[in-house]
Amino acid sequence: MNHAAMRARAAVDLDAVRSNVRALRARAPRAELMAVVKSDGYGHGAVPCARAAREAGAAWLGTALPEEAFALRAAGDTGRLMCWLWTPGGPWRQAVEQDIDVSVSGMWALHEVTAAARACGRTARVQLKVDTGLGRSGCQPADWPGLVAAARAAEAEGAIRVTGVWSHFACADEPGHPSIDTQLAVFADADAVVRRAGLDPEVRHHANTPALLSLPHAHFDLVRAGIGIYGVSPSPEMGAPEDFGLRPAMTLEASLASVKHVPAGHGVSYGHRYTTSGETTLALVPLGYADGIPRHASNSGPVLVAGKWRTAAGTVAMDQFVVDLGGDPAQVGDVAVLFGPGDRGEPTVEDWARAAGTIGYEIVTRIGTRVPRVYVGERADTGSGT
Repeated sequence: MNHAAMRARAAVDLDAVRSNVRALRARAPRAELMAVVKSDGYGHGAVPCARAAREAGAAWLGTALPEEAFALRAAGDTGRLMCWLWTPGGPWRQAVEQDIDVSVSGMWALHEVTAAARACGRTARVQLKVDTGLGRSGCQPADWPGLVAAARAAEAEGAIRVTGVWSHFACADEPGHPSIDTQLAVFADADAVVRRAGLDPEVRHHANTPALLSLPHAHFDLVRAGIGIYGVSPSPEMGAPEDFGLRPAMTLEASLASVKHVPAGHGVSYGHRYTTSGETTLALVPLGYADGIPRHASNSGPVLVAGKWRTAAGTVAMDQFVVDLGGDPAQVGDVAVLFGPGDRGEPTVEDWARAAGTIGYEIVTRIGTRVPRVYVGERADTGSGT
C-alpha cells in the first residue's frame, strides 16, 4: 500500500492468528478449540480470521449473533459452528437448515427451535446453557431439570440433538477468585442431570480465554478462545501476550494530515484541554472516535510519530486528534502508529486500554468500518471447515 495515499488502515497479521491458535491449542491438548469470531472477529475481520483459525486447527467457530454465523456459512465454512445470542422470533429455521449449533437457555427457546426443526424436517443441533453464576443468559439451576427433560423428549422425537452443555465464567481473569470453584461445582451438577436424563452431548465447555490459560481442570471437551486468538491478553493482571506465546495481530496506523509550527500558549482541540507550553510542532492524526479511538483517551492516548512515543494532545474529536511533536521534524504523510505488537517501540492495545481506562477487548472491537482492514499472510482459499 502507498502510505502517502493512506488515511488510515488496520493491518491484520493472519500468521499471528494462526500462531496464536496453535499456542492456545497446545495449552489445552485434550480439548478441541473453538475460535470465537463474533463482532467481526473482535474487529479483525471474521471471515479471514476464521479461515486462519481453521488452518491452525480450530475444530469449531463461535459467534454471538445468528447473522454472524450465516455470514461464515455464506463464505464457505462447513465445519462445526455455534451461535448463542438469541431473541424470540429469531431465525431458528435458517440456523437449523445451515447445520449451526444453537444455544438454548430456557423453555421458550427450546420450543422455538423445536418448532423450526419440525417445520423444515431436519434435526436441530442444540447446546443447553446453564447459568453457573455469571447471571447473564443460561438456565437457572432450579429450572435446569425441567429444561433437560423437555430437551430429552424433543430429542427422542427426533426434532433436536443435544450436542453440548455449556456455561461461562464470571471471573476467570482473576485467578483464585472464589466464584471459579463455585461455578465449576454448579456445572458438574448440571452435567450430572444431563447424564441421568440419558443425553450424551458431544461437548461440554466452560472455559473462555482466561480459563484456557489458567484453569486446565476446566478445559473439559472444548475451550472457547476469543481475545487470545487475536494476541491480546485477557487482563494485564494475568500477564502480557508474550507471556503466553501470543502475538498481537492488529496494527493500527494513519498518515499525518497536517504538520504545523505554533507558538507557546496555543490551545489545542475542543475545550482547549491542552495548551502548548512553548513553541512547538503539532501533527494531526486523521482518526477519531467515529473510527473507534476512545474519547476517554484525550490527553493520554499513546502514538508513535517520528520515531518517538507521543501522547494525544487535547480532546480526541470525531475524526481526528493532535499530537505535540515538541519541535521534532515530521512531514504530512508520515505514518503514525497507534498500536501494534510493540516490535518497533510502538504502543500496544494494552497501552491504549490503560490510557482509556478500559480493557483491550474494547480497543480492538471498536475500530470502525471507516478504517480498512489489510491482511498480511493471507493464503489461497483451500476450502473451509474441518
